Amino acid sequence: MDVIPSTWRVRVYYEDTDLSGVVYHANYLRWFERGRTEWLRALGFSQQYLLEKAGFAFTVARMELRFQKPARLDDELDIHTEIGGMGRVTLAFNQRIQRAGAEQVLCDALVKIACVDTHTFRPRAIPPELLQGEKS
Repeated sequence: MDVIPSTWRVRVYYEDTDLSGVVYHANYLRWFERGRTEWLRALGFSQQYLLEKAGFAFTVARMELRFQKPARLDDELDIHTEIGGMGRVTLAFNQRIQRAGAEQVLCDALVKIACVDTHTFRPRAIPPELLQGEKS
């Protein structure tokens, strides 16, 4: 498995923060989700393609987050996504959010996702072409 990590950049807007200008905790979940979506896109796959043409989707099975420092209004953030492990039907992602150009991690996550059939929603093996970056 030689899947390249990806980085996606986002800016913190007023709507992302609480009254003190600190990012509301639930927004980290959205950014991690988008980071995984952009990781797929970097492999050449859109979520729409997976659902409509390939007949499978990914669902979050487990997530652990560790908040270390707050992100704030107007920060530019880098969302890093990489594979931490793979099973027959699961992928484990290591993700982290950092201020753009800085090494300090603001939040990191371990996210385990499962591959499911879009018609039955039962687990199914991850198609090998996904991790090879080739559409069938």
